[in-house]
Amino acid sequence: MARAHVIFKGRVQGVFFRANTRDAAVRRGVSGWVRNLPDGSVEAVFEGEGAGIEKVIEWCRTSQPYATVDDAEVSWEKPAGEFDDFKILY
Repeated sequence: MARAHVIFKGRVQGVFFRANTRDAAVRRGVSGWVRNLPDGSVEAVFEGEGAGIEKVIEWCRTSQPYATVDDAEVSWEKPAGEFDDFKILY
């Protein structure tokens, strides 16, 4: 198990970034959450197998259909096992 806390910057709000991130995470068996931040960035926490998390982060960086990610600040943390699924927080 692994956990990553990520801040995505760029054109990431108003472009279905959160919904697409949730779908990508669910497809890869990753749990956690994603939410918009007031500064225009998007914050996410991913928990699951390390390889699955890395694939979700890479997909978010390069394959989001309407977003443009300029930067992704990734911090690896100790997994807490607190999530049953992946949610969009509002």
